[in-house]
Amino acid sequence: MDIVAVTRRLTVEDVEAAYPQGIFPMSAAGGLFTWHRPSRRAILPLDGFHVSRSFARTLRQRQFEVTFNRDFLGVMRGCAERDSTWITREFYEVYGELHRRGRAHSVEVWVEGQLAGGTYGVHFGGAFFAESKFHRRTDMSKVALHALVERLRERRFALLEVQYLTDHLATLGVIEIAGREYRRRLAEALTIECPFD
Repeated sequence: MDIVAVTRRLTVEDVEAAYPQGIFPMSAAGGLFTWHRPSRRAILPLDGFHVSRSFARTLRQRQFEVTFNRDFLGVMRGCAERDSTWITREFYEVYGELHRRGRAHSVEVWVEGQLAGGTYGVHFGGAFFAESKFHRRTDMSKVALHALVERLRERRFALLEVQYLTDHLATLGVIEIAGREYRRRLAEALTIECPFD
């Protein structure tokens, strides 16, 4: 298990203290919150995003609009649209406050004026911790992630973490590294200050 703590409350202060230590929260049964530090971490190298031929076609056609921080809570709601979600009321409150403080950010993808996909996460120094992504139209979560990678590269971020490796994320270039190596990269990333906006 990668759980390092269990609490009954989720506070902005606890979340702000956790990420720089490589820890992130999730909700659990009974109104509890579990705090995770996986022994292996999934990261997306900022020069390693894989663009397939079909996705390259989607990007070229540009039948979408990308924005940043326009509808943070809308992106969170989109990410919670699934059979089972850890995004509870407390997460909306805490991450909404982190967004107001400039610590949490969203990427929105719009198609015909409707929110069609997006991703959000937390930012400290030169590290970005992606929390979740969603799509309501084909490929739009990938468009959001691609836009996030481009923005982080432009602003010289050093680390993009996506928590856990999945088969889908692996097709996009996500790799898994040991916890010790992750902590080393995180420590380096935290020594630089990168603006997101």
